[in-house]
Amino acid sequence: MAIESTNTFPITGTTALVTGANRGIGRAIVDALLARGAAKVYATARNVDSLKELVATSGGRVVPLQLDVTNPEQIKAAATAAGDVRLLINNAGIVRKFGGDFADPQWIAASRDEFETNVVGVLAVTQAFTPALTRRPGSAIVNLASVVSLVNFPMVTTYSVSKAATHSLTQATRAQLAPQQVYVAGVYPGPIDTDMARDLPLEKTSPEATANAILDGIEARREEIFPDPYSQQLGALYQRDPKAVEAQYAAPPVAA
Repeated sequence: MAIESTNTFPITGTTALVTGANRGIGRAIVDALLARGAAKVYATARNVDSLKELVATSGGRVVPLQLDVTNPEQIKAAATAAGDVRLLINNAGIVRKFGGDFADPQWIAASRDEFETNVVGVLAVTQAFTPALTRRPGSAIVNLASVVSLVNFPMVTTYSVSKAATHSLTQATRAQLAPQQVYVAGVYPGPIDTDMARDLPLEKTSPEATANAILDGIEARREEIFPDPYSQQLGALYQRDPKAVEAQYAAPPVAA
């Protein structure tokens, strides 16, 4: 099989899989993929009934799959069913706790749940799909990290920790799969207008605008994608002066 140009990743005609596709950024990514001519999109969710509307309006191009990224059997079944994937988008993620004193014991339980989904789940799904992706040189893996991967926001202390690990995992995946011609990107959004970010007292970008910016970054094969104005500002400052980012953004936590 010929290796495609490393300068771009064409969305048109590709087969993608998006985890957590039933709402928020995941749903918007599926819609954007379809609008840009993806041939097939596997849309996954814990509850496949939540994907019915998406499937019904897709013209047969969306294939629903049940997938809890913390469930090994469901991961294995998804990888078997979607063996033709060329673009894997690890979008599924959770945040369990907003605000509270650092000594609050609830941070411990939150961290376990967040790490299991946001890090172990991404690793497990990526491992399961690696054979299919490496059979197709020029394939891609895209991990939804966050601006809190770069600097901890104490309001979401443990979520920030888990997303920092997602960032590190993205770097490891890129290094491990580079010899097999797999392109690996990290996405670092700021506040997006989704259910997850409902409690954040910040100006938010729409999921639709975010999804299109993510696909722009994928098509350009950028390894770090900052898909909204907030993340672009933070990312630019981080490149110049990481300690300044810490001083500016790591504000004291907001009490629950």
